[in-house]
Amino acid sequence: MAYASLDELKDRLDWELDDAGERIAESALQDATELAIEYGREWPDSAVPRLVRTLVLRAARRFVENPQGYTVSRAGDETVQWNDAAGENAGSVYFTRDEQKLLAGLAGSGRGLSSATVSAWGPQRRDPRMRGIPPAAYVPVQGDPNSPFPLFCDAEEPW
Repeated sequence: MAYASLDELKDRLDWELDDAGERIAESALQDATELAIEYGREWPDSAVPRLVRTLVLRAARRFVENPQGYTVSRAGDETVQWNDAAGENAGSVYFTRDEQKLLAGLAGSGRGLSSATVSAWGPQRRDPRMRGIPPAAYVPVQGDPNSPFPLFCDAEEPW
């Protein structure tokens, strides 16, 4: 099911669609919904964010208004022109890069810097065999479990 309805798309157009136009518009809405899922995520029909619905309507309207992807059209002498500004998307339903970023952000999968909590593995107890040596975290030594190796030596500045 599309994230926006045909009636919502019709409200954004300044002309009436005929039967063929409605069929094309419904296909455009479905294609835009599939792209929204690809660039964002799949939302339940009852929980589609309003901005996702708006972006789907925008992409479908862009296609319905200009299905061939023309950039120049003149009635006199029938001049028609298109260029590579939209690239491979000319004449198809597509989201701009900014719209793709919005969808990713709404889905919680946007790119960016994040951090992760890191902690030492294993018990943080002082080994009684290490008397006189500052507290440290030790890791086991393969083959000799009785001789732990200090991971760091200074409790104040462990690294």
